[in-house]
Amino acid sequence: MTIGRSVPRADGPAKTTGAAQYPADVAADDALHAVIVFSGQPHARMVSMDATAARAVDGFIEIVTAADIPLNEYGLTMFDQPVLVGVDGTGRSAVPSDVSRWEGDHIAVVVAESAAAAQQAAEALDVRWEPLPIVPDTAAALAPGATLVHPETGENAYVTQRVRKGSLEGVWERAAAVVEATYTVPHQEHAYLQPEAAMAYLDEEGRVTVEIAGQWTHEDQEQIAHALEIEPDRVRVIYPAIGGAFGGREDMSMQIVLAAAALKLDGRGIRRPVRSRWSREESIIGHHKRHRGTIHTRWATDAEGHILGVEADAVLDAGAYNYTTNKVLGNLHLTVAGPYRIPNARIDSRAVYTTTVPGGAFRGFGGPQGAFVAESQMNKLAEQLGMDPVEIRRRNLWREGDDGPTQTMLPPGVSIRQVVEAAADGASWSANPDPPEPVRPFRTLGGEPTRTRSGRGFACAFKNIGFSFGFPERCEAEVVLDGDGAEPDTATLYHSAAEVGQGAHAALTQMTADAVGLPIERIDAVFSDTAVTGDSGSASASRMTFMAGNAILGAAEEARKAWLDGARPARGRFRYVPPPTELLDPDGGPSVPNFCYGYVAQAVDLSIDLDTGHLRVDRVVSAVDVGRAVNPLLIVGQSEGAVVQAHGYVVTENLVVRDGRTLNPRLSQYLIPGIGDIPRSVDTVIVESNDPQGPFGARGMAEMPYMPYAPAVMAAVHDATGVWFDEFPLTPDRVVAGLQAAGLG
Repeated sequence: MTIGRSVPRADGPAKTTGAAQYPADVAADDALHAVIVFSGQPHARMVSMDATAARAVDGFIEIVTAADIPLNEYGLTMFDQPVLVGVDGTGRSAVPSDVSRWEGDHIAVVVAESAAAAQQAAEALDVRWEPLPIVPDTAAALAPGATLVHPETGENAYVTQRVRKGSLEGVWERAAAVVEATYTVPHQEHAYLQPEAAMAYLDEEGRVTVEIAGQWTHEDQEQIAHALEIEPDRVRVIYPAIGGAFGGREDMSMQIVLAAAALKLDGRGIRRPVRSRWSREESIIGHHKRHRGTIHTRWATDAEGHILGVEADAVLDAGAYNYTTNKVLGNLHLTVAGPYRIPNARIDSRAVYTTTVPGGAFRGFGGPQGAFVAESQMNKLAEQLGMDPVEIRRRNLWREGDDGPTQTMLPPGVSIRQVVEAAADGASWSANPDPPEPVRPFRTLGGEPTRTRSGRGFACAFKNIGFSFGFPERCEAEVVLDGDGAEPDTATLYHSAAEVGQGAHAALTQMTADAVGLPIERIDAVFSDTAVTGDSGSASASRMTFMAGNAILGAAEEARKAWLDGARPARGRFRYVPPPTELLDPDGGPSVPNFCYGYVAQAVDLSIDLDTGHLRVDRVVSAVDVGRAVNPLLIVGQSEGAVVQAHGYVVTENLVVRDGRTLNPRLSQYLIPGIGDIPRSVDTVIVESNDPQGPFGARGMAEMPYMPYAPAVMAAVHDATGVWFDEFPLTPDRVVAGLQAAGLG
């Protein structure tokens, strides 16, 4: 058995030595170079674009404009975005294609013999714009008479979701404790190591082929085929090594436009690959972010701490286009009430278009925003009641067979109580931690012991595993057995799973080995090529281990049947389809939104300098239920990585977006945490509850350790200072202002 062992990753040596080939490394001797031209306009109508000067640049080859896109629209969950903005690109799309709604909209692809020539030609484009009113935030978008970002929708608030459970009549009057607050959550940049890069060409079978980093090869294929109006089997998508994703590669970047460039060149008889690579600044401007938003909520409990009712009004800033906002909003909508028994609830959530950077998928997919609200409310209620934060949770946590906010039974395998107890035990919650060292905000200055305060915070969370809200979830795998004897000697797995740094390929290989009963050394694998691997679905929603594992088990069984029937080699193909889910009821009634959940709890110890507002996280204990640990070391890596990424979200990362423009699109200005900023220690407690639906009992966990970090940090800051922060990141200036307002500065 390989499951349960920390088997080394096959891609480890290449990635640590630099031998791994990422999209920017993929090259061809005769490759042309492309520059994707951004509009630079938060909201404007294109009047004209003259390419005469661009065509005169030495080395210029071709330009792709909106006129070259047969069906000028795309979008992961709704077609609301033009591939290229242009005066001649509306075509048959319902989306007006002559309007730029975001500074990162694309207007052209310029192809030349060299990167320098392509850049020079791009800068020579003469584009005239008619400015349109800016809609900078949700407040402006929801104001009476606001400019419509998408007039075709009729209003800027284009998605609305509701929960109606029980009745809130009389709840607030009979409550022993009521907490009401407004929470603000910020944008976050994905900041993956490898900026966007790709190469497109026609392969030996005439398929337009794009080698790029993404999260779902077959969705990329479908989007390219849709916009270019060609059959999907004429499109091939290959993923080389991927330098991180975190949801930031779920949506299109270069896929469609480079495919269009390759096809246009081929139409002229030019069969040369075309390459493009974004700078870090282009990457930060040109892809979506974690959604910013505002949530107002009120919670009530009785004197024993049992929740009586919850009401909430949430608004997410979708930015210029939907991307996956409607799905992200759904996750926020469900998690804003936490993993708690709530008899009475009214929750209203809205997604709102603005002329700013789009919000989209980011690790946790709306869950971190919801968990921040729910867990902050629980910690404030505990304070108001004079109750221990862990104890108030014990009195309210879900149990097996409970119903959730949508009034239907929770998916089997409810383990929130196990992870809460594991985190509390791991942190020795009932004991007092050692006194902290003084915080030294600056290396050259010693910390002042009398101005250092320490605190502890606790939070827990849940999140769906797998696609939800009625999406047709599935995952395909193929297993091929080969050999000359009575038993197979080798096995090969064919799977499209994207390896985005999480170790999915290692875990899938381990599961294949156990499924076919062979040592892992005899397992080969082919990944992420639509020409030879079936649709795996996206590497997102903490779904890949769960979904791919079940598909592999089915494929291995089919391959074994073929082997026993005498086939050599013996092929087994299987498409795993989990239990169905449903769209949320528009009136807030019963629905089944998800088929599986993951659970996590965290305790945080930190220290804070009252004079400078600098804080140091001393220890994080993170308990996560993985069902069954396929590869324990990879789980620890995922847990530590999630905590560090969440730390950036909560403490250091401050994306500045003003009047539709990102003002700090460089890593020198947007501060992801460095080695000196991250928590001093992260102790991962692996809980194995054996998920009843999961392969070998496993369930997904990649997003879970991210979820409760923000509210746990806020609770620890409050424990240290007595001050609640309902907005972050906790940059020193914001902390100092909050402390001074409370008389502590």
